[in-house]
Amino acid sequence: MSQVHLHLLITHLPVFGSILGALVLGYGLWANSDQTKNAAYFLFIISAIGASIAYATGEGAEDTVEKIQGVSKNLIDQHEDAAVYALISFIVLGIMSVIAFVITRYKTSLVRYISMIIFILSLISFGLAARTGYLGGQIRHTEISNGTLQNNRTGEARQKDDD
Repeated sequence: MSQVHLHLLITHLPVFGSILGALVLGYGLWANSDQTKNAAYFLFIISAIGASIAYATGEGAEDTVEKIQGVSKNLIDQHEDAAVYALISFIVLGIMSVIAFVITRYKTSLVRYISMIIFILSLISFGLAARTGYLGGQIRHTEISNGTLQNNRTGEARQKDDD
């Protein structure tokens, strides 16, 4: 398996892990369940690890993809820039989740406060990961970047009107 394959496989983990973790954490906050919150923290830690692997394999994927005719270096650069911000947010989310595990274990008064911070951070991380994925998708999925799908639908509608 090449770095390109690994990059494409692992990039979905932070996106789905962060939103799933946010849903689990939201339920844990609503139900006031430390076990449920801990499950969310675990998802965030796994997502942070996945984001780190995705970022680490990105350079190898770039080296391969930029050699393909028609691939825009500008889109690759935008994707890479967005990935840095997503990675930073996931590292912070993962570290905060480890801290939350410890705080939850000792039943301090900070449990609810840190859970709320992590919940907000998970939504931010999801947004950054989703944007990074969208930009990455534009590199090879031209129907996203140039509006071909929209133009085809408009053309089809015109053709039906002409009939």
